[in-house]
Amino acid sequence: MPLSYAATDNYPNTCPTSLQGTGDLGVIIERAQGSVLIIKRTSSQVLCRVHGLGDLSHASVVFSPDARYAFVFGRDGGLTKIDLLTGSIVKRIIQAGNSIGGAISQDGHWIAVSNYQPGGIKVFDSKTLDLYADIPAVYMDSKGQQQLSKVVGLVDGIDNQFIFSLFDAGEIWQVTMQTSPLTIKKYKNIGKQPYDALISSDGRYYIAGLFGEDGLALLDLWHTEKGVQRLLSHYGKGRKKLPVYKMPHLEGWAITEQYAFLPAVGQYALLVADHHNWQEIKEIPLHGQPVFAMARPDGRYVLINFSFPRNNTLQIVDTQNLQVIHTITLGTGILHMEFSPKGEQVWISVRDDDVVRIYNTQNWTEITHITAQKPSGIFFTSRAHHIGL
Repeated sequence: MPLSYAATDNYPNTCPTSLQGTGDLGVIIERAQGSVLIIKRTSSQVLCRVHGLGDLSHASVVFSPDARYAFVFGRDGGLTKIDLLTGSIVKRIIQAGNSIGGAISQDGHWIAVSNYQPGGIKVFDSKTLDLYADIPAVYMDSKGQQQLSKVVGLVDGIDNQFIFSLFDAGEIWQVTMQTSPLTIKKYKNIGKQPYDALISSDGRYYIAGLFGEDGLALLDLWHTEKGVQRLLSHYGKGRKKLPVYKMPHLEGWAITEQYAFLPAVGQYALLVADHHNWQEIKEIPLHGQPVFAMARPDGRYVLINFSFPRNNTLQIVDTQNLQVIHTITLGTGILHMEFSPKGEQVWISVRDDDVVRIYNTQNWTEITHITAQKPSGIFFTSRAHHIGL
C-alpha cells in the first residue's frame, strides 16, 4: 500500500536571511491554495512558503538568467515575479482572463504569456512586468470571419524568438524580439487543434502535438523555408480512441541522442521516432494514457506518468531496449516529475497524498519526502540555463 502523509507543516512565510546561492533552489506549486514552496534541492528542505498567487490549477514557472527570480504563470491570467532569496512577491499583475503558461526570452529581457481568453500572447519587461507587446491570435474561420484563437505550446527559441501554436486556427507563429516592430511569421494548415508543443534542447525543432487528428507537426527552425512537416500521421489508425481525461504534455523534452519519445493521444502508448529522420521506430505499450514523458538528463531512461483514472503509477522505459523496465505505484494524483540537473534524483508530486517524493534514479527507491499541500508542478532553477524550459 502506498504511504500517505498529512499536509500539516509549519513552513515559514519568509525565507532565511543567511547567504546562499540560487543554483540549487526550486519551486513547488501548491495548486489548491494558490501558494508555492521555495525549496533547497541539495538538502531536500523547504525554505519558505509564498502565498497569494491566485489560481494555480495549471501553473508553470520560468526563471531569470541569474536564477534569483521565478515568474509564475497562473490559470487566472496572473503573472507573478517572486524573489527566491527573500521569499517575497516582487510584483503581481492580472494580464488576461484565462492563461496557459509562458516563457522567458533567450536574453532574459522578455516574459511572454500565452492566453486562452483573450486569445493571443502578451510580452512583458522582465524587470518591471510592464507590458511591451500585445499580440492577438487573429485568424479567419471557415466563414471568413475574424476570430481569436487559444494559444498553446509557447516556448522560447534561439535568436530571442517566441514560438507558439494556435489551437483553434491550426497554425504556428514565430515572433522575433530583436526587431522593431516585432517580426511575426505564420505557418498555416499545420493540422487540427495543436494542444501543446516542445522545442528540442538545441533549439532546432519545434514539435506540436495534434488533438484533432493523429500525428504531430514539426517546424525545423534552422530551415523554416521548408515549412511545417507532418510526423507519425498514421498512429492510431483503425483503433478507437479512449476518453481523454488529461491532455499529454510535451514540454518534458523526452528527446535523447537518437530518439524522440512522444505520448500518444487517446492511446495507452508511447511513440518512438528517430529524431534524425523522424520516422517511427516503435510504439511502446503503457499502463495508461501518458501525460508527461521526461528523459533523465543523460537520456538513459524516460519516466512517464498517466492521466486519471490510472494516475497512481509511474513507468520507466529503458531507451536502449525501448521497453518498460519498472512500474512503480506511488499514490493517487501523480502530476509532475522533475529531475535534478545531473539526474541522480527525480522529484515527484503526488497531489492526493499531499507529498512530494524524492527518488534515487539508479535503483528507483524513495530517498525522502516533503510534505506539500496538493502539490503539482516542480521546477528547479537549473531550467534557467536551458532553451524551452
